[in-house]
Amino acid sequence: MAISKDHLLWMYETMYKIRCYEDKMAEAYAEGKSPVFNIGAGPVPGEMHLATGQEPAAAGMCVHLKKEDTVTAPHRPHHHAIAKGVDLNRMTAEIFGKATGLGKGKGGHMHLFDPDVKFSCGGIVGAGIPHALGAALAAKKRGTDWVAVAFIGEGAANQGAFHESLNMAALWKLPLIVVIENNQYGISVPKTASTAVPSNDVRAAAYGIKGYYVKDNDPIDMYNVSKEAVERARTGQGPSIIEIETYRYLGHFQGDPEVYRDKNEVTLLRQKDPIIRLRNYLLNECGVTEETIAQLENKATFEVDQAYAFARESDYPKPEEALEDVFV
Repeated sequence: MAISKDHLLWMYETMYKIRCYEDKMAEAYAEGKSPVFNIGAGPVPGEMHLATGQEPAAAGMCVHLKKEDTVTAPHRPHHHAIAKGVDLNRMTAEIFGKATGLGKGKGGHMHLFDPDVKFSCGGIVGAGIPHALGAALAAKKRGTDWVAVAFIGEGAANQGAFHESLNMAALWKLPLIVVIENNQYGISVPKTASTAVPSNDVRAAAYGIKGYYVKDNDPIDMYNVSKEAVERARTGQGPSIIEIETYRYLGHFQGDPEVYRDKNEVTLLRQKDPIIRLRNYLLNECGVTEETIAQLENKATFEVDQAYAFARESDYPKPEEALEDVFV
């Protein structure tokens, strides 16, 4: 399948930006939490789930999306948000609990909402799939070619919401795509100990829909299968499942002791880093120069630094605002 060089450059810049963002968030989150880890200390209290290593899933799919398409994400949402075009300044301010954040500092990193680009996420496992299903139904009823994408972890594929949503989407031929990021662990439980099938794309057969499998965190393959799935959805051919074999370099959450995996596992995974692989592909196969790569990296780094400065300099919400913008 022919791949646009502009698309590949966008993917590289986006993946690099995600990596810079997560690295900087890891540093910010660690502030004030040592020598004894205290989840409530520092400028970013609470849990933190980072997606370092999982960049191809978000970039390979979102390169094919437009502003009107819907994306829902789980508790590990930063890479999806960045790839969908969520306002980076307001997103970072939200994570820091600042009044300039997407949710005025009241949602935090697992509850990022940006209606301008139709993005949302939540901390309940599998909860984003029915939301994406609703968006897909609305898109079809309105007669548009918009699609809805639900990103989930492999553990969420064992939730009832996964099967119920895909059954309805298949029955009504809705433009829904479920992307399963198989990072090998549901918190600390290996996939082999929780799931009866070797890969979740085979479950597509149960609903008579298309299933795809992306091996070894490959950004080019993710680009290709995502393009086909999006084109099918836009042309009324119904839903798809994509499972990508991906890897998280960090723990399930920041502060995770990671006693459930071999201490050499991440070292070996980093040797086939997807950002480095895409960089080499651009240089060796696409005629892209080192100068162009450096420009993309500098632009991404600048935007991330700018977002963190904005967040740190922003004010916290006033105490009297605690009861504003809430349902009950």
